Amino acid sequence: MALPQRSHTELNPVQVSLLRLFNIPMSEEDTLQLKQVLVDHYSALLEQEINHVVIEKGYIQDDFDKMLNDPDQ
Repeated sequence: MALPQRSHTELNPVQVSLLRLFNIPMSEEDTLQLKQVLVDHYSALLEQEINHVVIEKGYIQDDFDKMLNDPDQ
């Protein structure tokens, strides 16, 4: 099954800005540190979203235990 081709290839303003900002020589260490900053940022956003859903749904530890141990849930 072929995947549909996306015809939109234009960069958005944030992407262009980032390309300009990082259009400098970078060491491997600098690159790894930058990647870690991005991972940390998106990890924090994910954690916030998870916490929001847990509060919204009213989940407690027993609910998570059931989800992990009962494949039918």
